[in-house]
Amino acid sequence: MTNEDPHFFADLADQQAPEYLWIGCSDSRVSANTIVDLAPGEVFVHRNIANLVNHTDMNCLSVIQFAVEVLRVKHIIVCGHYGCGGVIAALEGQRHGLIDNWLRHIQDTANQNEQRLAAIGDMSERVNLLCELNVGEQVINVGETTIVQEAWERGQELTVNGWIYGLKDGHIRDLDISLRGEDDLHRLRTRILSGRESGALI
Repeated sequence: MTNEDPHFFADLADQQAPEYLWIGCSDSRVSANTIVDLAPGEVFVHRNIANLVNHTDMNCLSVIQFAVEVLRVKHIIVCGHYGCGGVIAALEGQRHGLIDNWLRHIQDTANQNEQRLAAIGDMSERVNLLCELNVGEQVINVGETTIVQEAWERGQELTVNGWIYGLKDGHIRDLDISLRGEDDLHRLRTRILSGRESGALI
């Protein structure tokens, strides 16, 4: 880096002003900066297995709070990926140890969409649908945090986005479930609930 730009690290040390918070999977193939082609310092990142946002996870909530209230990011991106190992493990119905407690949230989503998932014969397609549904649930979870609710109440510009990444083709797909306020959150809740009943996608 210093061969290309002798001032790279000196400049980087003096600035952290990202407009984006990325909440993604810990999978080593899903690197936020690489996927969105942003330099260090341009995206704030939180990663865990299967890109979950749990209301009792103080680690994730602390990252969101810092990003929203201190860095004042304009976008929170929840990005899942097709073929996610955590989603596969949640669908397998086998015990994997401690991680089963973490994956319980995905299993709940699978149970809520049991008929839709069971109607898909191909296991990889079933996994990929659950990957999308999981992103939708996590977007709602982000929007329901007191941090995001209070940001919207004070008029802060903040959008929560739901994306999914294809490992096989390198493409990002926008799931069209962005939230810019409480009204969008209500509509997404209704949309996901009606999807469970009708069998439609998110």
